[in-house]
Amino acid sequence: MRIRSDLARFGRGFVYAWNGIRAAVKEERNFRFHICAAFYAYAAAWLAGCTAVELALLSLCVFAVMAMELMNSAVERAVDKPDTTHWWSAGAAKDMAAGAVMVTALGAVCVAVCLFGNTASLRAIWLGVTASPVRIVLWAASLVAAYWFTFRFGRKKEKEETEHAE
Repeated sequence: MRIRSDLARFGRGFVYAWNGIRAAVKEERNFRFHICAAFYAYAAAWLAGCTAVELALLSLCVFAVMAMELMNSAVERAVDKPDTTHWWSAGAAKDMAAGAVMVTALGAVCVAVCLFGNTASLRAIWLGVTASPVRIVLWAASLVAAYWFTFRFGRKKEKEETEHAE
């Protein structure tokens, strides 16, 4: 049946997309950084008491940056190790994709400054983080976990691949 095969192909698209996101989490440090940044942005929004519209704007920024990071990773892999006649254009494509991530991230920072850059929001966030010694310890532990996730997660696999390639 044609309908069944169309639905199966449609469903496989979600599997492929999920595989791409999983690969980015495993292999792309910057994508993991953006996941951690999103966690802290949403925590700040919760502590600052953002409205639904502010949360929607924050979500658009978070997902735009993460989508751009996925596109950047895709471009980098697609043009990796070009032949010598295309090395300049491959490098330029990678630089432009990285620039797109930077532009999107700067836009997200501008939104964050607008949302959280007032005295009331900053005070609410500070009080939420420092309300008790337990909260301070939890926030500090979350920073350690974020560091590990961003910079150490997946390094064992990278090291094994480097050793295997030699």
